Amino acid sequence: MPTAIAERRSQRIPLDAPLVIKGRGESGKDFREETFTLSASAHGVLLALKNNVSLGQKVRLLNQRNWDELEGKVVYVGLPNAGLTRVGIEFEHPAPDFWSLAVPPVDWA
Repeated sequence: MPTAIAERRSQRIPLDAPLVIKGRGESGKDFREETFTLSASAHGVLLALKNNVSLGQKVRLLNQRNWDELEGKVVYVGLPNAGLTRVGIEFEHPAPDFWSLAVPPVDWA
């Protein structure tokens, strides 16, 4: 995973989109949570979660704007703040169309 903005595979943009995330929590129980994006790219998303997840964990994302669904892997877990944790998820494959943007960044093609 690239470490600097200049090394990113695709531009990250601020985006507030409704998502549903499904996975298995640290307790071992399946969860389904409605959430929202903080930023997005063709390769992943940063979002806010109430449920606890672990690095490397597989999750399913459902975009509530277009009903697209895809799998991703948790690559970042921030510190909890006000009951929510910032979580970075990397898509299994680049998915620029997942966000249904009228004019996506040029490097998303």
